[in-house]
Amino acid sequence: MTARKKHEFGVFLPVANGGWIISNATPPLDGLWKQNLAAAVTADRVGLDFVMSMGKWRGFGGVTDHWGVQMESLTLMAGIAPATRRVKLWATLHPLLQNPAVAAKMITTLDHLSGGRAGLNIVSGAYKAEFDQMGAWDDALGHDDRYELAEEWTTILKRLWSEPSVTYDGRFFQMKDCRSEPKPLSRPRPDLISAGMSQRGFDFAVRQTDACFIGGRTQEERRDSSRRGKAAAAGYGKTIKTYAMCTLVYAETDAKAEALAERYGEGVDMGAVIEMLKNWGAPPEKLAEYAREQGAFMTQTAVGSPATCRDLIRHFLDDCELDGLMLIFPDYVEGLEMFGADILPGLDARAA
Repeated sequence: MTARKKHEFGVFLPVANGGWIISNATPPLDGLWKQNLAAAVTADRVGLDFVMSMGKWRGFGGVTDHWGVQMESLTLMAGIAPATRRVKLWATLHPLLQNPAVAAKMITTLDHLSGGRAGLNIVSGAYKAEFDQMGAWDDALGHDDRYELAEEWTTILKRLWSEPSVTYDGRFFQMKDCRSEPKPLSRPRPDLISAGMSQRGFDFAVRQTDACFIGGRTQEERRDSSRRGKAAAAGYGKTIKTYAMCTLVYAETDAKAEALAERYGEGVDMGAVIEMLKNWGAPPEKLAEYAREQGAFMTQTAVGSPATCRDLIRHFLDDCELDGLMLIFPDYVEGLEMFGADILPGLDARAA
């Protein structure tokens, strides 16, 4: 018997209404506290490794007002901390919005509240409309400038978590004998995660974080991204984990699951999809084409019975050479219960 690689599984909390399927035909996700708490508690109980919440400040409109209602990521995780026991809590912060000394203290506080389970997803700021509405967008900063800012921010953050005093004179931040006590409980520090997919963003994620979320339109593109990340990290003398997102649409039989997925797809909120693509920088002349290609599902999907979903997940992990998946469900509590009972044991099992 040879041991299968131990993969990590987490859940992307439904911190904004509608979750990760842009459709008016899915079970209602309101983006509010009770649903997020229930999802996190269930994930913790059934044996997942982490829960993550995104930082979101403006939705995509459409008939569903997709992502128009959101909880704030870090305070949400602070509320979840005492209700969970073992699952890691990954919050999201934007370097464009928080001073690094403030961010260091906030994540340290979450780490103490959770007994050393805090992590941080770093987002450099890609959606102009979200930040422009609050006067936090600087048109003078280009894409690479925002990653340079994030580099300084992350460097300061790490130093504040490990050094008694930080003095730093950078392009974007200046620290003068800056102190931050107490230090985090996590060793060597809280997890750092990023999802930059441009070359500059990818380089930031590989050099500064412990894990990166990769994407791609095909299995080949996702495999290439995972391999590229690991090879780049090795070039810096380190290792990095790669994760991807996966939406599970499940039912008792494959046929019933496929019918559900078809119904969700038929209910696509095309107005919200188009607005989302605009935010992602899709060229105007390609919006209609990209929207049809995108459809209601925002991530890779596994559709079928629990056994079929388990096989699809296993192939997804192996084919793309991933270290783990962040899971999404139409109904989070029901989906997590099913995943914990019918899928996770088989993924963790040893194979001949």
